[in-house]
Amino acid sequence: MHIRRAEIQRQTAETKIAVEWSLDGRGESKIATGLPFFDHMLTLFARHSLTNLIVAAEGDTEVDSHHTIEDTGLVLGQALVQAVGDKQGLVRYGSFLLPMDETLCRVALDLSGRPFLEYHLPESLQYQRFERIGGHFPLQYVEEFLRAFCNEGGVTLHVDVLRSRDLHHAAEAVFKGVARALDAALRKDPRVLGVPSTKGVLV
Repeated sequence: MHIRRAEIQRQTAETKIAVEWSLDGRGESKIATGLPFFDHMLTLFARHSLTNLIVAAEGDTEVDSHHTIEDTGLVLGQALVQAVGDKQGLVRYGSFLLPMDETLCRVALDLSGRPFLEYHLPESLQYQRFERIGGHFPLQYVEEFLRAFCNEGGVTLHVDVLRSRDLHHAAEAVFKGVARALDAALRKDPRVLGVPSTKGVLV
């Protein structure tokens, strides 16, 4: 039986990232990226996806936080592919409507093997998306993180922040919504024989 767990390391001149990810967990995490708000997002991502996640990241944050956030998304995507394995018996699809106070976020994803991100913010936040949350994390970087994750993880992901007036709430609703949708998609269904595709493969 395939144990749905992965360990991935990636080192460049800009970042050093190490990830351990167990997809069949209890939402436990140990996160250290040097970016407190990003740590908060990844902690709640693990909690709400019911996966166990360890992330240790070092990056050139004296330049900007972008490299650390994007590269963490890349490594998480690679870890997802390794941990999921051959996708036998997988539900494959997941969606969630996540309310957080005044914010409402809709997420739908497909573990299709085909990377694609469709991401939309409400007009109320369009001109604030480069403002930094917690000093290091512009809302815009949520999209950059998700694109890296989708590209390496082979995930088709649609995210719509339907309404929001708060940058923190918008970011948190996205991470929680993606986590809950991923939890649904990663479940096994005993009725599914082989991979959930009429093609016989998911690539």
